Amino acid sequence: MTTGYELRTQRTHKRAYLEPTERVQSSKELAALIEPYALKAEAKGGRSPSAVEKLLRIHFPQPRFGLSDPAVEEALYDTPLLAKFVGLDLEVDVIADERTILRIDHLLEKHGLSRYIVESVDQ
Repeated sequence: MTTGYELRTQRTHKRAYLEPTERVQSSKELAALIEPYALKAEAKGGRSPSAVEKLLRIHFPQPRFGLSDPAVEEALYDTPLLAKFVGLDLEVDVIADERTILRIDHLLEKHGLSRYIVESVDQ
């Protein structure tokens, strides 16, 4: 589905941050670093965890734009630029909820990966 948004080229603050970050080649390497600690699907069912790389890409803009976990969940629905950056197809993909986002934040902090990731992106 084309919304016309893709044709807009206005350099907003968010676009100025996300476009270079989108080209970070190490995002797959960072996802591989997180994979051993990643949340596994629960045996009892429920929501399956999102792909590690998508969760990682949700994590990138949170501190930059001051987004809480509930706010970033909402922004994924409301902000086409952010959904595109994360790699979501809003017609098909299940959006990570705030609890899932919180768990990945805790996982990154617990294993000392959050600071490493932010430094990698800033470089």
